[in-house]
Amino acid sequence: MGHDARRWVRVAAWPLAGFTACVLVSALVLAALNASRLGTVRTGADVVLAVAVGVGVATSQLIISRLPGNAIGWLLGLIELSLAASMFTDQYALYGLATASGSLPAALTAGWAAGVLATVTVMLLAFLILLFPDGRLPSRRWRPALWALVVVTLGWVAGQFQAGTTVTGGITNALSAARITYRFHGLFPHQGWLSGTGRVGFVLGVAAGVLVVVSVFVRRRGASAERRKQLAWLGYVGLMTVIWAAALVVAGVAAPGASNGSLGTLLWSLLVCTPVAGVPLACAVAVLKYRLYEIDRIISRTLAYAIVTGLLVGVYAGLVLLTHQVFRVHTPVAVAASTLAAAALFTPLRSRVQRRVDRRFNRIRYDADQALAAFAARLKDAVDLDSVRDDLAGVVHQALEPAHVSVWISHRD
Repeated sequence: MGHDARRWVRVAAWPLAGFTACVLVSALVLAALNASRLGTVRTGADVVLAVAVGVGVATSQLIISRLPGNAIGWLLGLIELSLAASMFTDQYALYGLATASGSLPAALTAGWAAGVLATVTVMLLAFLILLFPDGRLPSRRWRPALWALVVVTLGWVAGQFQAGTTVTGGITNALSAARITYRFHGLFPHQGWLSGTGRVGFVLGVAAGVLVVVSVFVRRRGASAERRKQLAWLGYVGLMTVIWAAALVVAGVAAPGASNGSLGTLLWSLLVCTPVAGVPLACAVAVLKYRLYEIDRIISRTLAYAIVTGLLVGVYAGLVLLTHQVFRVHTPVAVAASTLAAAALFTPLRSRVQRRVDRRFNRIRYDADQALAAFAARLKDAVDLDSVRDDLAGVVHQALEPAHVSVWISHRD
């Protein structure tokens, strides 16, 4: 791509970002008007989601300005535009159907469009993962997977043009929260040629999703260390999404009443905002290669604390159930004792889990710790200063692989 072409590509990206920002601001204005219908917690969740979309818009502009020929930046821009439009149509439909019924034209159509835009967002995200991180397919053999995604997207969107499609909102489920379940009149009859494609479209969608995930592992196999780190950043976002999804499921099972209220809204917001904000940030780090090699440490710390948190929550819940259900003790002392027991287990449990996680996901740190421990053991019996210096230099080379090592020793009389 020539210099002039790059300049025009950068200029063309600004209208996309500006239009997305205008749609996002309009969605926030409508969310403020719908606050009485949604409640403070739901409105706050919409604001957090809007901030996450704003982060994505800024990130897409950064990538396009630095690498205008990379499709990842443009896909990010389209994803954020689709998300902003989905939020706007959601809030527009809620205002026109519930908050101020009949005050806005085409409110029913806007509610239907929110679902369509949510589908488009998911499929654009699948395209991004398939092309990550250089904006190209892993190889020409993956072209059928790309076309399969196109066919699935068109099929799912066309299926929502049928009459009788339920209008329940898109990303924020604002209409569902307000118990609005109108039906879309549609462009095709409900029993028409699209009525029998639902299961086929679902199967094709699952198959296409599996291919997208497999493409990441195909890229990783035989890739350079740098490419593996790039893919690991995207995998970290997936890991965090899975963690929040598991937390939402556990909360729903353990406390169904609480999960349907503020706790459920908080966990759902974290679940949605993690990929919305995390994918753009991961793309910025991976594509622009800024602080790329810290991902191993981040993954190991996240996994360790997630595992420790899950274990301690299980221990705490088990102790509380034991004291309440078995021993029939219902005093605050039992709860306090359970809390103290979980707190006492934190440090030894975290150390053990961290060592095991580092051994698998942060091998450099694990090997360095093992080398330092061995050096400390040898140092106890060392008496010759030159041998200690040589041993220290060898350990540093093994653990850090520096280009040069100098050892300065202070002699005291």
